[in-house]
Amino acid sequence: MRIHVVLERFAVVLVRPNLPSNLGSVARVAKNLGVSDLRLVEPAAPADEEAHRLASGADDVLSGLRRYEDLPAAIADLPVVVATTSLRGRGRPRDLDLSELPGFLREIGPTSRVAFLFGPEKSGLKLEDLTLASATVTIPTQTDFPTMNLSHAVAVVLVVSKLATLDPGPQPEQPWAAARDVQAMVDHWDRALDAIGFYDTGHHDRTLRDWRRLIAGRPLTERDVAILRGVANRVLVALRRSSQLSALSSQPDEASED
Repeated sequence: MRIHVVLERFAVVLVRPNLPSNLGSVARVAKNLGVSDLRLVEPAAPADEEAHRLASGADDVLSGLRRYEDLPAAIADLPVVVATTSLRGRGRPRDLDLSELPGFLREIGPTSRVAFLFGPEKSGLKLEDLTLASATVTIPTQTDFPTMNLSHAVAVVLVVSKLATLDPGPQPEQPWAAARDVQAMVDHWDRALDAIGFYDTGHHDRTLRDWRRLIAGRPLTERDVAILRGVANRVLVALRRSSQLSALSSQPDEASED
């Protein structure tokens, strides 16, 4: 019973899935493993008759799925986001091998909510999707045949994640910040970096991705976010004061003429 309760912390987020059949298969896998929070990022396939047929007893999970207009909205309330991908490279958050996933989940504590992201069947997650993650995980498939069926990938990740419930680890001292608060902090820093001319090279999006990876490429506590926003705010305030003083010093003296 304890394992079932712990697994309720997990959410499965399907980003722009193309096939209705996969919705039903994923719903069945999720219910097999005690996960009821299923979310879709639009544009996504409809939960049609075929989806309900393949759900095969998990119609409650399929009927309860929630749809969101974009990925930030789908993960806004969740503090830890793990994206599945076979890509590795610049601008990525913390990379995990599948064997490292249980340790990562123990590290963040036994009650922290986690979103697992899965991309479209043919293309997988985009780089801009991956930059929103706290970490990424790669399933070690064969290099000459790497793509798994979507529901199979969900099953693998949830089964491995279940191992963390056997030894869940201590509760973190500080609560983790929700994704919406992390994004607000990144937006705050974006304004500060722009104000100091950090983007003069003309590579705004790439530079911001790298900056996000440095400061938010892992779960952040609510205190971490508050401190980082405080620093960004001080930068903006200091620049504003400097601009005001400069404007005052440039005004001509109002000396009277005899």
